[in-house]
Amino acid sequence: MALSPLLLLGACATAPAATEGTRGFFWGLIDGGVAPIAFVISIFSDSVAMYGVPNSGGWYDFGFLIGLSCIWGGGGTAASRRRKRK
Repeated sequence: MALSPLLLLGACATAPAATEGTRGFFWGLIDGGVAPIAFVISIFSDSVAMYGVPNSGGWYDFGFLIGLSCIWGGGGTAASRRRKRK
């Protein structure tokens, strides 16, 4: 109950506008591909982050999710395999 006003206020917060030096879709794709490795390294080092900031917002997030899912097993390879019956 006490967190409800904080969540409502946080939902209205604005992000800074993307500038020319921010990361976009392709950086999101790369960062998504190396995210599990970067996560393990970030546990031991404060200088490594698995998510690039500042980024361009939605396009960076989209690239990050595609990179994460396609490179780390979400590309549908296992779903398309057929089991052989004896």
